[in-house]
Amino acid sequence: MKNCIKIKFTDFWPGFDKENNMFVHFLQNYYQVEFSDDPDIVIYSCYGFDFLKYTCSKIFYTAENVRPDFRECDYAFTFDYPDYSNRNFRLPLYRWRGDLDKLIQVKDAEKIVAEKTKFCCMLVSNPNGKERNLFFEKLSKYKQVDSGGKHLNNIGYRVPDKNAFIAQYKFTLSFENTSYPGYTTEKLVEPMLENSLPVYWGNTLVGNDFNTKSFINIHDFASFDEAIERIIAIDSNDDLYIQYLNQPYFKNNVFPHELEFKTIEDKFIEVVNTLLHNKSVTNGFNRWYSVGKMIKKKLISKVTKEPLWYC
Repeated sequence: MKNCIKIKFTDFWPGFDKENNMFVHFLQNYYQVEFSDDPDIVIYSCYGFDFLKYTCSKIFYTAENVRPDFRECDYAFTFDYPDYSNRNFRLPLYRWRGDLDKLIQVKDAEKIVAEKTKFCCMLVSNPNGKERNLFFEKLSKYKQVDSGGKHLNNIGYRVPDKNAFIAQYKFTLSFENTSYPGYTTEKLVEPMLENSLPVYWGNTLVGNDFNTKSFINIHDFASFDEAIERIIAIDSNDDLYIQYLNQPYFKNNVFPHELEFKTIEDKFIEVVNTLLHNKSVTNGFNRWYSVGKMIKKKLISKVTKEPLWYC
């Protein structure tokens, strides 16, 4: 008989499935999971302050480029490489996908080239990425970059099927909203899964996870103009394009051990077991710190129109 664990998910993004996600699946292998408003552990993200209602142990997870605040959480799963005195584990957002095994399959490069009927695409809703906006403008001087999202849309409609749209294109602009070491979201792997060559900017250490010879890593170039020169050369030479396609997405075509589901599960369960048997380090913390932080963020958000997590 499995022991019961009471958990609460809060302050996650809209549409997050609180009863069917990676963390829940991990827990169900060891515990009888109960979703409760009187939890043993709260797992929260960066989109609100509901977590302040609870005095139990807290695990922070972020899908955004924000740092953990260990005055508010006991442990964190973030994009960050540092373990912050053994209180953080790196879990980039793209790892939530369950289909990444496709990225180690052998590609038929010549068949892929024959299927690519269009130049380059972009799918973006957030207008605030100034680097992305600038690169889009610069590359568009060579050929039109088809933008099928809400931002900079130039095809006349919002794309209903992201994967099918990307699959038509030789290149996909894969810019993160911001740049930070370790910060890689789904924006890189989505075009990889459709064999569209990513033009990537964001994680300056992306080579730790991926083989940078398999895509255009803008961080490898001295300037945007130099990167665009490379894109033009690849676009003009199918043999060069095939060279990129023939490269494995991961080093030696092996998925990074530290991002295997079993590795993540073992760490997550280790953290949960530790928290269940130890008093939360946040229990005695001055609540007014978090309340002041919340008020400040809400005021900044109101003035700047930026989301709370960004402030």
